[in-house]
Amino acid sequence: MAARIAALLSALWAGVLLTVAGVATPAGFALLPRADAGRMAARILGQEAWISLALAAALWLLLRQVRGEAGRRFERGLVAAAIGLTLVGWFGVQALLPAARAGQGPFSFAQLHGFSTLCFALKTLLVLALAWRLTARRAGPGA
Repeated sequence: MAARIAALLSALWAGVLLTVAGVATPAGFALLPRADAGRMAARILGQEAWISLALAAALWLLLRQVRGEAGRRFERGLVAAAIGLTLVGWFGVQALLPAARAGQGPFSFAQLHGFSTLCFALKTLLVLALAWRLTARRAGPGA
């Protein structure tokens, strides 16, 4: 049962990330003035970060109950890396953005935006890999 719930949560997490990147954020920039779209995107991405942390915590706990030690370790590593990218890409960069918008600090807004986009893209790839692994059919009992 834990394996099925973990597979479902990982697929849900991947869906959230793909929807944010492919639908929600681009829609704001297509329909709203740039400043408003930026605020909307920031709000969506902030909510996504908290959702990611909640799903990652649930998956971390579920993966303790699933699979052999080697597979569990690898899958938990994917979750841990996605947590790290969320913390750095959203919470870390968010603290630097006000200074960058004001033209202060060591990084420009464009650099910070590019870095956070890279973190989001890498996190999405990790979560897709996790969902792929957890939904793969396994041979043997309990598959």
